[in-house]
Amino acid sequence: MYTPGYKGLVTLPPLAWVTVFLIVPYAFLFCFSFWTVQSQTIVHHWTLSNYRALLSNAVYLDVLLRSVRIAASVAAFSLVLGFPLAYYVSFRAAKSKNLLYQFVIIPLWVSYLVRAYAWKTILGSNGVLNTLLEYAGVIHQPAGLLLYSPFAVTLTLIHIYTPFAFLPIYAALEHIPRQLVEAAHDLGASSSRTFWTIIFPLAMPGVLAGATFAFVLSLGDFLAPLLLGGPSGIMISNIVVSLFGAAYDWPLGAAVSLVMLLLVVALITGTERIEKKLSFRGVSE
Repeated sequence: MYTPGYKGLVTLPPLAWVTVFLIVPYAFLFCFSFWTVQSQTIVHHWTLSNYRALLSNAVYLDVLLRSVRIAASVAAFSLVLGFPLAYYVSFRAAKSKNLLYQFVIIPLWVSYLVRAYAWKTILGSNGVLNTLLEYAGVIHQPAGLLLYSPFAVTLTLIHIYTPFAFLPIYAALEHIPRQLVEAAHDLGASSSRTFWTIIFPLAMPGVLAGATFAFVLSLGDFLAPLLLGGPSGIMISNIVVSLFGAAYDWPLGAAVSLVMLLLVVALITGTERIEKKLSFRGVSE
């Protein structure tokens, strides 16, 4: 229908955009990770010293493991909150479906910084939560553990990224044929059995996509740990920002960034394969 010249002309701009703003920066990042810094000067000498420093320094490994733990916790709790909400909106809320959907989307219109500072106000020593706990007699003085801790970072990220887990789950639930659910009930299946044998397996691609979104976005987040984490809540992205900023160790920062990139690519590849297997199984059944 279209000539090869027209196809090439249409394809060229996006390919050029991806090459200039994605592939080329990644190539520079790859090269920088094998260079070194001497006397505040980047030396173009190829070496594996940055990766050896990353693997041998316990600080980087501890922060990386902490980041993975926080991201995994955010993904898990986002699914725990997002799946029941998506299920209710898709299957139970009839007339109010669109309204409830908009309520989930509206927080995404609010600035990230505003939501992060809101949690900083809530969890602060003189914040809303401490005031309520003191008024209820649960505590007698402000609890300092609420703010500037991994708990504060995890809670804030759960609030921010739960909508990103909700959306793919809701889309997967909306694509489930309602005739399958009705047929299961007609054959005598209970609501719980219908859910576990039909609804949940067909919604698994959305669950995997939502978990991947929440995990990847949380792993790469640096503002929430910066604002609410404190020394014990620093994540690997804050290390990268520091290495590219005040520390002026771009090669080591590039090495850390590449390790994070490989981790994310491996996760996405794995979830994509699992999703394809589940989709193929659903079609075959």
